[in-house]
Amino acid sequence: MKYVLYIIVNPIIWCLSRIPMRLLYVFSDFLFFLVYYIVGYRKDIVYNNLKLAFPEKSDQELKILRKKTLRHFCDFLVESLKAFSLSEKEVRKRYKFTNPEVLHTAEATGKSIILSGAHFNNWEWSVSMDLICNSQLYGSYSAIKNPYFENLVKSSRTKFGMIAYKTQNTIPKMARNIRQKKQGAYILLSDQTPVLHKTHYWAKFLGVKVPVHVGAEVLAKRFDMAIVNYTTKKIKRGYYETTFELITDSAKDFENYQLIDKFLAINEKSIREQPENYLWTHKRFKHKDRYDEWVEKYKK
Repeated sequence: MKYVLYIIVNPIIWCLSRIPMRLLYVFSDFLFFLVYYIVGYRKDIVYNNLKLAFPEKSDQELKILRKKTLRHFCDFLVESLKAFSLSEKEVRKRYKFTNPEVLHTAEATGKSIILSGAHFNNWEWSVSMDLICNSQLYGSYSAIKNPYFENLVKSSRTKFGMIAYKTQNTIPKMARNIRQKKQGAYILLSDQTPVLHKTHYWAKFLGVKVPVHVGAEVLAKRFDMAIVNYTTKKIKRGYYETTFELITDSAKDFENYQLIDKFLAINEKSIREQPENYLWTHKRFKHKDRYDEWVEKYKK
């Protein structure tokens, strides 16, 4: 059955991905009409997230922002489709890196690098970063239940040279590479919400106290890695610029969670500048009222 589904859907993906971008955005406009006005896809979730993050905004302002958010979300979906056939020439034109010298300076230390980032603007096209990396680029991904679609998505994400690891394999592979003195740059999107029993630290993010992932900091200290954050800005429809910022090349010099706080501050600033382009369709603050429960049940 999984193969039958793949046989049916794959030609549709193939055809859609080869439509010129200007026509794909016409499709995005139609998709937005369905998502926003007919289906009402996650409108309450988006609104509630925005209300928590921007309590100073009026109800009308939040609804306008919600509309812009779901419009961008539809653009992101069609851009993700386009990724299957996006050429190197086109991705270089549409997804630019403003200061690759920051990354290159970190690479010149000989250390491996954690590339911290968030689900902001278009993160799918960031796999083209391998085109400007001097070291091998690696990415971590969650496995798809259908193995045929997993191979399809993996082949798209690795076509510019990135090597993709399943989430559960990332740390063992990273450790092996470092033991073998293979320098690499590892993309880790660190703005997702951890489950409570795996939480080690809570911090304010967008004004709300939430549990946060600390893996980037822990791994940087364990393996003596540099941390370089990358933030993507939407210039106009279908065009992005990514900027690098060194968080540290000496992680062991910092107290616990200081590097995570720096990551959160950098990305919060960027999100506040273009709030409509963040992934608000997920329950970003679902554990916001569970700190006391976490202290009682899980804190060691």
